[in-house]
Amino acid sequence: MLGVAMVAPNILGAMGKLGLLPGRRQKEIVNRARDRLIVQGLLKRENGFLRLTPKGKAAIRTLEIRGFEIAQPRRWDGKWRVLIFDIPEYRKSLRDKVRRTLETIGFVRLQDSVWVYPHDCEDFVALLKADFKIGKDMLYMIVEELESDRHLKSHFGIH
Repeated sequence: MLGVAMVAPNILGAMGKLGLLPGRRQKEIVNRARDRLIVQGLLKRENGFLRLTPKGKAAIRTLEIRGFEIAQPRRWDGKWRVLIFDIPEYRKSLRDKVRRTLETIGFVRLQDSVWVYPHDCEDFVALLKADFKIGKDMLYMIVEELESDRHLKSHFGIH
């Protein structure tokens, strides 16, 4: 980041405006989702990690039975939810399972480990991270603009 800032000093500001840098607002949203799931009894802190409770495991299984449907609002808020993950090669089967799960839910694959969805899904992502025990291997971003998103809008029926 420092090298990029030195070569192109305005790039960091531009990336921030595009929502490509994790900002304070995104951290607040993720923390709020985490806290909400803890209060609901779906997650718990254990040895510095978040773990699913039995109630949380039941919630994941319910999502599986329903085909991983995430409630969608009537109107799109104009923000993309982007998931980026970097799961090591020795956990390849888990990486493939994450990809299959995201595809089943309705995420669209932009690159091998970059997926996008148009609606709020913080709670689902928090449960997914806890269930698969991938914590910091997955990054959730809320992006205000996404280059060349016409095909995505068409796919999701957004006008």
